[in-house]
Amino acid sequence: MPAHYLVFLGVAAVVILTPGPDTAVVTKNALIHGRRAALGTSLGVNAGLLTWTLAAALGIASLVRASATAFTVLKLVGAAYLIWLGIKALRAASGHWSDPAVASGTEPRRVVGLVGGLRQGLFSNLANPKIAVFFTSLLPQFVGSGRNVFAPLLLLGGTFVLMTLVWLSGYAVLAARAATVLTRPRVRATLDRLSGVVMIGLGIRIAAERR
Repeated sequence: MPAHYLVFLGVAAVVILTPGPDTAVVTKNALIHGRRAALGTSLGVNAGLLTWTLAAALGIASLVRASATAFTVLKLVGAAYLIWLGIKALRAASGHWSDPAVASGTEPRRVVGLVGGLRQGLFSNLANPKIAVFFTSLLPQFVGSGRNVFAPLLLLGGTFVLMTLVWLSGYAVLAARAATVLTRPRVRATLDRLSGVVMIGLGIRIAAERR
């Protein structure tokens, strides 16, 4: 599998660097809630990827791939969760304008911490059926024809998780550092509003996607 493994590294890099729902959730928490929430979200995403890796190696994720009903249910759950996060962000943006204490900066905003970010990242990833399809459709293409595919799938999935962890964690730190200059309530409200629209848009796109 060495030659296949090198090809897989290139394909995985393209997939990881392509923005998607997981990146959007990390970005939202980095800009609005800071580095701890963003890093927690990154860890949650990778915990979800590790779960999908084990599921693919055990053959469980293939059920989602094969069942149109399971795929649709998981897709709608994920879309609803993203839309819910977007609505929460839009409500937070409205609060900055309607509450004088918040608008003046005297009222602390509700902050998502490490655990909250981890929970959001985990659920966002697990509720994305495209990940199940990816792990059951793409990974086997880089596995040899031997009967034992459990170990090779774990290796490929583990590599993907490690690459994602390095990328998302680094991205989370950089995004959070850039957000430190965006401390004015009006700017925060704008970020809330923008992230809310993006999350709702992603949710609608996922809900409308076909297999």
